[in-house]
Amino acid sequence: MYRIIFLFSIVLLTSCNYFEQKKVYSEDLVEEELKSISFNDVDDFPSFENCDDISNKADRKRCFETTLISHVNTYLTEQTIIVSKDLTDTVSITFEVAKTGDIEIVEVDMNSETRLQIDALDSLIHHSIKTLPKIYPAIKRGQAVKTRFKLPIVIDIKT
Repeated sequence: MYRIIFLFSIVLLTSCNYFEQKKVYSEDLVEEELKSISFNDVDDFPSFENCDDISNKADRKRCFETTLISHVNTYLTEQTIIVSKDLTDTVSITFEVAKTGDIEIVEVDMNSETRLQIDALDSLIHHSIKTLPKIYPAIKRGQAVKTRFKLPIVIDIKT
């Protein structure tokens, strides 16, 4: 009988750990969640209306970039640009798409020869960006977010 009482009391004493609850603090949950978020990636890239039907993330990004580059190239091709000698350069445009879908050029990087030959290139690129169709912002975890892109524009002018 004593053995049964002794075994029962041992089981009761060791099983108390099963009823113990661990406290979870909201700060710890937030910290864990922040560790799991990649701030360098978005769920959906910014897009134009013509890219909305594309479901593949990589294809949608490619569509956005292609549409943007095509628009800028078309605009620049329509302009009368006079140079004194042949000019070939890759101009790098860094821009941001805001949460609202507004686009802003952060930097236009070109070599000094291009800047000297086409001093109005900055303003032409800025104007071409302002004439873009509506842009839908990038989405991260269901929220619109600001994104930054860097795209190349090839300038090839023969005299």
